[in-house]
Amino acid sequence: MAQSAGWSSEDPAITGINVTPLVDIILVVLIIFMATAPLIQRRAIKVDVPKAAYHERSATEALQIVMNEKREIFLGGKRLAAAQLAQELSKSVSLSPGVAVTLSADKALAYGEIVGLLDLVRGAGVKKIGLEVRNK
Repeated sequence: MAQSAGWSSEDPAITGINVTPLVDIILVVLIIFMATAPLIQRRAIKVDVPKAAYHERSATEALQIVMNEKREIFLGGKRLAAAQLAQELSKSVSLSPGVAVTLSADKALAYGEIVGLLDLVRGAGVKKIGLEVRNK
């Protein structure tokens, strides 16, 4: 008796569902959400940063400091007073001496106010500070 190519009466039927492709897709979607979550949070605070023709993207994970046009200071989306910001940054520096900070300030602010905020950040011990700008 000749058998058909590939199937025999002794082969068990495949009754289970292969979930490996489903797990792969879910992991990819999770990675996409993790990558875009900081961008969504960053847009929650309205800041009109100045534009620059030449800039570099930050490749490191950095603490986000925002100063809006009302001169309110936010660290990671949480509103803080200047003294509280200095304390939080000092804690971060003590835990991780190489911590980086990205500063976003509204373009309507005076240069002296931004320098004062930079001085506060440097006084807390932060050595790596980046200023956020937008493409022209």
